[in-house]
Amino acid sequence: MDERPLGSERRPPWVDAELFPFTSRFVDVHGHTVHYVDEGAGPTLLMLHGNPTWSFVYREVISRLSGRFRCVACDYPGFGLSTAAHGYGYSPEEHARVVTELVEQLDLRDVTLVMQDWGGPIGVHAAAAHPDRVAALVVANTWAWPVNGDAHFEVFSRVMGGPVGRMAIRRLNLFVNAMLPAGHKLRKLSSAEMAHYRAALPDPAARHASAVLPNAITAARDFLATVDSELTALRQLPALVLWADRDPAFRAAERERWQRRLPDHTTVTIPGAGHYVQSDAPGPFADAIAGWFGHGS
Repeated sequence: MDERPLGSERRPPWVDAELFPFTSRFVDVHGHTVHYVDEGAGPTLLMLHGNPTWSFVYREVISRLSGRFRCVACDYPGFGLSTAAHGYGYSPEEHARVVTELVEQLDLRDVTLVMQDWGGPIGVHAAAAHPDRVAALVVANTWAWPVNGDAHFEVFSRVMGGPVGRMAIRRLNLFVNAMLPAGHKLRKLSSAEMAHYRAALPDPAARHASAVLPNAITAARDFLATVDSELTALRQLPALVLWADRDPAFRAAERERWQRRLPDHTTVTIPGAGHYVQSDAPGPFADAIAGWFGHGS
């Protein structure tokens, strides 16, 4: 396994060590160069991001929790500081296979998966591959089942995943420039934070990874159906349903479905928070996880 510490040539100079004060590690996974951070000691939290973010979205949560937990956060190929091998399709199923292999290579055990946005289906699929390594779930404004037929998701997938939407994502960096600010309701992202998201997806070719996922919301129906069945097999796990209540993407209906699917759950709602809840409200987000563990999760 090939790891490089902070300061290696693999970490680009635009990453600000004050904003992202963690050791950057890199590992080869199926020919991809996967970036991750691994901070602290204690129960292992594996943090999985969505679109168009990377491990940077968890930076303040990691800073708050690494004194008590081992915080591992990775970037999928094509996102953040990870690069994809030739021929990679950037599909959620492929990302899940990368996460599965990363869990194996790092030999992560007794893992609590922390999943937001696309991290939900990706994480559930990875958990199903190694149920003996997964101890608990934290689900934060995400889903893990097909949404075909639900107009709320169908319209978004059709518009943003169609030719015009894909062009806007590639040429205008729409997900970074518009969706990220809109997904923060309690605070405004700083210019330095926005610069880190823009630098991670610097040109139309790099933004292909982000452009693929909106269409996959409905096009990946078979994969999501598989994930749905895998979630049933994980229903006995203790779970924290950690929910932002001002997310236009994932509503009370999705939260309630998680509560039904995971009967051994505790629910914490973060009032006023938006879609990127771990970045919008990092203090309440981290406190909810620490408090949940403190009550014997």
